[in-house]
Amino acid sequence: MSKPKLNIVCHLSDRTRALHDGTIRVEGVDANFIDMHVAETFFRMVKYREFDASEMSLAAHTTLIGRGDSPFVGVPVFPSRIFRHSAMYICAEKGIEKPEDLRGGRIGVPEYAMTASVWMRGVLHHEYGVAPDEVTWVSGGQEKPGRKDRVDLDLPASIRLESLPEGQTLTRAVCEGGIDALFCPHVPSAFTAGDPRIRLLFPDSRSVEQDYYRRTGLFHIMHTFVIRRDVYDTSPWLAQSLFKAFTQAKDEIQKRLGDPNWLICTLPWSVAEQEETRKLMGDDFWPYGIEANRATLDTFCQYAFEQGLTARRVAVEELFAPGTAEAWIL
Repeated sequence: MSKPKLNIVCHLSDRTRALHDGTIRVEGVDANFIDMHVAETFFRMVKYREFDASEMSLAAHTTLIGRGDSPFVGVPVFPSRIFRHSAMYICAEKGIEKPEDLRGGRIGVPEYAMTASVWMRGVLHHEYGVAPDEVTWVSGGQEKPGRKDRVDLDLPASIRLESLPEGQTLTRAVCEGGIDALFCPHVPSAFTAGDPRIRLLFPDSRSVEQDYYRRTGLFHIMHTFVIRRDVYDTSPWLAQSLFKAFTQAKDEIQKRLGDPNWLICTLPWSVAEQEETRKLMGDDFWPYGIEANRATLDTFCQYAFEQGLTARRVAVEELFAPGTAEAWIL
């Protein structure tokens, strides 16, 4: 009997390579893994439901679950996660010396509802006391004009959200002083080019992020994984099969990263870097599963509610298929 064919989209990385090349297979299905830019994946999955399963923005997934009619069921694997203090840029001519100076200012974001924006607003609020309603948020394209949020927004009246003027970009706006800061996951072209008008809010962001982790234990999750609900309803076992395969692929690469005999990463001190990370974050510094990530996920659900993305605080268990909350033990 032939296995059902599944089109699965996730970005190619060291954590997913074994799935893409077939070294590790998903039990019970003939999986066709597709490498695609995540922004395109999210757009096509949220708007048109084109794939059977895909990587998904945690913010988009949480927002849709909060509305009660999500077409997706989540799997607690997290292909993308990164600390976001290093993604906060400021206009160098505004006299901004510390995060608190952004109170009453204008902060640009590519999308109000994107995951990176949620985390950065949460950090600004809970670490530095600047609440989301104490800032005017300005959305638009970072390098090209015209970007819009992937999900429709129904924000509280206290949240001030504007769109960039037609033809303007966020990078240009922060350099020219039209906005005071830019919170964005991609490095602005002006910063890469050495434009003196834009600089980092946290010049030593690595030290700030390491201190943040020591105090909070939070490692920001950017993306999770979802199955289209009609696919899940037909084959609910698929959630556990995907969870097992993604976890195995991630665990294998973490083991190989520490092998000094054969550097799997093209960085001369990658083994030492991994050891330093383990000292701070533990042996499994990129955990999958609900319980190992409960504090991070619960914090994100809190931020999504505080920032108006959800009308209620979503419970962590609502985000994922019930069968992934526990594992079979021999």
